[in-house]
Amino acid sequence: MKYHDRREVSWITLYGKVKAEPSRYRCRRCSKERRPLLEVLGAEPGRISGSLARLLALLAAVAPYQLAAQLAWLLLGVKVSHKGVWSATQRLGEAAARYSEQMSAYHSDSRSDPGEAGKGETAVVLAVDACSLGMQVRTTRRRRKSNGEVPPELPAVEDGHFRDVKTGVILLPNERVETSPGRRSLVKRFLVSCLGNADEIFNHLWAGLQELGLLGSQTVVVIVGDGAEWIWNRATMFQRRCEILDFWHVMEHAWAFAHLCYGEGSAKADRWAHQIAADLRAGKVRDVIARLKRMRPKSAPARASLEALIRYYSENASRMQYDEYIRLGYGIGSGAVESAHKQVIHARFRQAGMRWSETGARRLLALRLLLLNDNWALLDQLRMVSLTA
Repeated sequence: MKYHDRREVSWITLYGKVKAEPSRYRCRRCSKERRPLLEVLGAEPGRISGSLARLLALLAAVAPYQLAAQLAWLLLGVKVSHKGVWSATQRLGEAAARYSEQMSAYHSDSRSDPGEAGKGETAVVLAVDACSLGMQVRTTRRRRKSNGEVPPELPAVEDGHFRDVKTGVILLPNERVETSPGRRSLVKRFLVSCLGNADEIFNHLWAGLQELGLLGSQTVVVIVGDGAEWIWNRATMFQRRCEILDFWHVMEHAWAFAHLCYGEGSAKADRWAHQIAADLRAGKVRDVIARLKRMRPKSAPARASLEALIRYYSENASRMQYDEYIRLGYGIGSGAVESAHKQVIHARFRQAGMRWSETGARRLLALRLLLLNDNWALLDQLRMVSLTA
């Protein structure tokens, strides 16, 4: 590329419109142009840039774009349309998403240096789960007609237009504190989430462990899951691991059988289920299975439910040593990841009527994770990405 000219351009910042005359370079063969100064500043002519873009993206990570535009006026004194908020959010979100994906790819590469992770912790807990997100059903962008006519309503979201969002939580056993008798809360945690497949979420978890310096040669990785096969199939990537079946999912199966056998809401069903829970917490899973095998329910649905319950407990007996898990401080439930779903996904992505494009959800999800992981300052180190790049 050769020097072409200098032309005045402007962009919008928190302190108003900024003007400059950056040098422009052009390739004679392909006619592509570059302005190195604007690339370094992360600015695009006529667009929102700098600290204002980051503040708008912060508002959009918390509230819908329309509300974020209103908050920008109330809190920052800046008049901006919801499309302006959307544009700034998309550009920064793409930068954050690329950084996260590149970090995951780096640590997943066998050539990356495992020594960078340090000595690691004695044990680290990973809780993994998935929830669904409503996706857009249109293939092209809807626009208002020139006469102001409102576009027709979108069709209803069908089952095929939902997408799994997989979320993982990384925490240390000693960072649980008892806030009240029998109730524990987390002091610190690290969240990962993605729209990708099961392999991708575990790659993100692996990268998080390496970046945080938690994984060492003697670290026991505790994986808490709800029994989904995709979780256990990928837990084998950790040589020293402990697999835990979520206690509350275990009891959901027990309650379902109790209601069929003794009647929903009956005192007998309540006593039976509570006794099962007490025995399982005491580590008597084999005794529980033997007791279930001796039962003879009268109805066909109850017999089918009992067979499924026995099979479920038998296949996961090695993951149901709850007395040992409690003694070691690992925890026995997936409440951390259930809470993460509500904070990462439900609070922002599953409000009334919301549906998402895959690109838009991916970008906003990357920003929301930075916010919830207290790592928003990372955006200051990333260049804004052009939407046309």
